[in-house]
Amino acid sequence: MRREHLGSRLGFILLSAGCAIGCGNVWKFPWLTGENGGGGFVLIYALCLVLLGLPVMTMEFAMGRASQSSPVGMYQKLEKPGAKWHIHGYLALLGNLALMAFYTVVAGWIMYYFVMFLLGRTADLGFVPMITTPAINVGYLAAVVVLGFGVLCFNLQSGLETVTKYMMTVLMALMIILAVHSFTLEGAAEGLKFYLVPDFGKINGEVIVAAMNQAFFTLSIGIGSMAIFGSYIGKDRALMGESLNVIILDTVVAVTAGLIIFPACFTYDLEVGAGPALLFDTMAAVFNNMAGGRWWGTLFFLFMTFAAMSTVLAVFENILACVRELTGWNRVTGSLVCGVGVFLLALTTALSFSVWSGFVPFAEGTGWLDFWDFIVSTNMLPVGSLIFALFCCYNFGWGWDSFVSEANSGDGLKVQGWMKPIFRYFVPACIAFLYIYGLVTFKWR
Repeated sequence: MRREHLGSRLGFILLSAGCAIGCGNVWKFPWLTGENGGGGFVLIYALCLVLLGLPVMTMEFAMGRASQSSPVGMYQKLEKPGAKWHIHGYLALLGNLALMAFYTVVAGWIMYYFVMFLLGRTADLGFVPMITTPAINVGYLAAVVVLGFGVLCFNLQSGLETVTKYMMTVLMALMIILAVHSFTLEGAAEGLKFYLVPDFGKINGEVIVAAMNQAFFTLSIGIGSMAIFGSYIGKDRALMGESLNVIILDTVVAVTAGLIIFPACFTYDLEVGAGPALLFDTMAAVFNNMAGGRWWGTLFFLFMTFAAMSTVLAVFENILACVRELTGWNRVTGSLVCGVGVFLLALTTALSFSVWSGFVPFAEGTGWLDFWDFIVSTNMLPVGSLIFALFCCYNFGWGWDSFVSEANSGDGLKVQGWMKPIFRYFVPACIAFLYIYGLVTFKWR
């Protein structure tokens, strides 16, 4: 099967950023910030992006470009004879499926709110009534899956690359408009102080673990989601610079999402620690109390839909590429089979607040969404990132010299010699320590 490639460098950056930018930025990042004390969490999160996220993303891109393969095939091409690193390639595919088992449902929630605001049916709109209604959850889940794999039926350049370019451009424009509007609200100064000024007394081990896991989640690193896009680009650009570009775009969106939400929360005396409902009940209440709120809400949730679908499309492409390499299927057949599989798996989350509400994996009140998020965010992303670091930096894996040679091919920011101790020792040690600490302190019951 001939390897497809992207049509431009801009397409690669926007597509990779589209995979990173999504519900992790605009749904999960704000409510984690609210629950973890505001500015201190944001500071640790930013440090994790630079010190851990940038090296791991560069490694993922390098492995993908060197192997010209999906995660299930790249280890076989890069590992030494007899090695077993390729087992992680199959685990990465499972990680992408586990991510879509709840992410597609959240994307459906966002799409539902956009439709309700567009139609002006917001008087009785609420997070709990939505998630406890099976028809809404299953219907909008189906819409997300059909739309996502429908786009992927076309070839890479005319399908995924073209659609993502337009989505990302509109997303940025909408964010700027909404952020400027939030600065005009009465509670803007108080909200920005909570959001951007660190309270060091609120920083502890659990906050640091949450920040690391969120950094990996928002960048979609650790399960091969970035490696697949590395396999679609040429060798004209060094990969550390491209990684930095993606992280900057991702961070701008995440930070701007907070600039939109927190001034509004303090203006209308709404709970910043509302958790997963923050983006829904809180923002709906804000828009319902604003002049022209119906249209501001429509724009806001349209932007959220674009952000969510950019990640859905990118991860669907990763799943599809893996399945096509294993089976040899064409895009249409692969999209159909993968679409059905993802839909059936995601039904667990879609029905977890109604038909299957009896499944309580951890503390009271948890369900399938918490289970899948635990599998992905708490385990697969940090463990996968640790595996990438060990594989790229040590000779029992791919090896430092091979990694640097691939990463530094082309023009742009390159991996420097002085960075070797950071990549080789600091990154894996930090990930391993915080992963174990996170498991020990996890609220199992």
